[in-house]
Amino acid sequence: MQGFYTILLLVVSNVFMTFAWYGHLKLQQSKVIGDWPLFGVILFSWGVALFEYCAQVPANRIGFIGNGGPFSLMQLKIIQEVITLLVFTIFSTIVFKVII
Repeated sequence: MQGFYTILLLVVSNVFMTFAWYGHLKLQQSKVIGDWPLFGVILFSWGVALFEYCAQVPANRIGFIGNGGPFSLMQLKIIQEVITLLVFTIFSTIVFKVII
């Protein structure tokens, strides 16, 4: 079960990370935050990224073999990167209508 929870938390973390990094671009296009100064956009992104860390840190702690989890440090990183690419691909396709 630790492996499942680790991957689930990594997916949740990546959804927040992707929105923090790229969601503000769509919000700017749709005029939700169009007039915000850069500092405001940075604070907004940091606020969203806080939730990323709230999922990322437990995922790594639960999943790490040194804490009784099933994954080595290298495996955790590779899983993280694969999930990042998948989440970004889905996000950019749905939100920005990017065609691959």
